[in-house]
Amino acid sequence: MFAAYLTVTILGAVFNGAAAVTYLIGHEYPKTQADMKGIPRKYVPVLGTLLAAGTVGLLAGLAVPLLGTLAATGLILYFIGAIIAHLRVGSRNIVGGIVFLTTATAILILGLLDHGPW
Repeated sequence: MFAAYLTVTILGAVFNGAAAVTYLIGHEYPKTQADMKGIPRKYVPVLGTLLAAGTVGLLAGLAVPLLGTLAATGLILYFIGAIIAHLRVGSRNIVGGIVFLTTATAILILGLLDHGPW
């Protein structure tokens, strides 16, 4: 079980880390997404920071399982919010959000099966 947990956690860290970098370097894509959803651009770095914190938490969770549990839970909530924000404005471009949400959910489930919540 640990091998599956480790693999999915690293995959999730790569996904979320890449997204965080995109948000934090000021790339145009997150800005246009914020505009489309009616979110002020000043929140784009905040969203990137949340993704970065989730990434660090997932990796730290390999050593301290509680951190991984909390990080995966936070990322699940983040991506539920992202999907809702898309649907709220009529956007059906939610495949990426579903992939990220599924990855975070898999990390949480595999982590709980491997080592429990603590």
